[in-house]
Amino acid sequence: MLVFEIVMVAMGAVRANILRSVLTTLGIVIGIAAVITMVALGEGAQERVQAEINRMGTTVLTIRPGQQFSMGVSRGDAEMSIEDAIALRVESEGLLTVSPEQSSRLQVAYKRWNSNTQIMGVWPEYFDIYNHQLQAGRFFNQGEVQGRRRVAVLGYNLPETLGDTPPEVLIGETIQLRGIPFEVIGVLAEKGDAAFIRPDDQIFVPQSTAQYRVMGGRDRLGSIYAATETTEQLDMAFAEIDRILRREHRLKAGEDADFNIRNSADLLATFNETNQTFTMLLAGIAGVSLLVGGIGIMNIMLVSVTERTREIGIRKALGATRRAIMTQFLVEALFLCVIGGILGVAAGYGAAEMMTRIAQWDTSVAPGAVGAAIGFSAAVGLFFGMWPARRAALLDPIDALRYE
Repeated sequence: MLVFEIVMVAMGAVRANILRSVLTTLGIVIGIAAVITMVALGEGAQERVQAEINRMGTTVLTIRPGQQFSMGVSRGDAEMSIEDAIALRVESEGLLTVSPEQSSRLQVAYKRWNSNTQIMGVWPEYFDIYNHQLQAGRFFNQGEVQGRRRVAVLGYNLPETLGDTPPEVLIGETIQLRGIPFEVIGVLAEKGDAAFIRPDDQIFVPQSTAQYRVMGGRDRLGSIYAATETTEQLDMAFAEIDRILRREHRLKAGEDADFNIRNSADLLATFNETNQTFTMLLAGIAGVSLLVGGIGIMNIMLVSVTERTREIGIRKALGATRRAIMTQFLVEALFLCVIGGILGVAAGYGAAEMMTRIAQWDTSVAPGAVGAAIGFSAAVGLFFGMWPARRAALLDPIDALRYE
């Protein structure tokens, strides 16, 4: 038999039992749709985090206090002071752009409006580190840091919070931070969330002003931000920070550091590893339905072989070879699985779109996942169709013709 004739005979058999074919394919459709949806959720989460890391800056290093140990026993969290930030800026010889950070949530008032907002005490370099742009006004400068001036730069969302006031109108106005008057000198352009950092909802003031006028002279820093010009300088920056802070904290050689240094690339790598594991777990669970669908294909094909035993005997008596009979049944199984795979991809894509529009979840259907899903469904058809096809091919034509 010619290949075209074999295919047409197989398609005719599928059409002759259309309802059974649809129900058989349903297991593959559900399995592929589940896999596509789970992978789309994982890809969407990964792309979102990648975008957030890029907004944070790929050359930004975050130094936070670690734990102090004595004779192997933790003595609690260590402290970092403004002297640590000054040492990093002065002794890194231009390698690092540095800004300390002191933060606290305080009551902010403007006329009759008020809000509980994160106040960030930073140096002017902070805005360069995170590449902030202005919507109106200006940034504060080093002179205002040294003079402990009561000036503030507002995040993008603050004008709306404070009475939906236009940013241009707020410039030069006075706001109250814990009852202390501050002059608004700038409003940032929209930045968006970056991991746990939400600059659009923060107010930035000079670090010295935050320390002495807002936080009661407390010099303990929450963190120090440092950045290099290129990612190639990160390893050198790690070594410089470790060397400088060890000396500032009087740590001996081999002694555990009482600070932590993290960069955005580490955060991204850690998240990606976790996300990939979670995605594979979900896809594996969804893949169980593919296995069930494949078993259903095998079961139906075995029933089909039994029902069409006499037909197989007639074809063999008319000269059909074992290879032709086997190919016919493999084509039937393959067709059912591939059609199921295509419909499953469409259903999975639709489910991902619904999650994006209704639940506001980030999803992304990768072309590679689509190709892999259809390829896998074809492999399921071949694998689970092989035994029924071989059983049909091995039927004795005389016994087949006698079958009732």
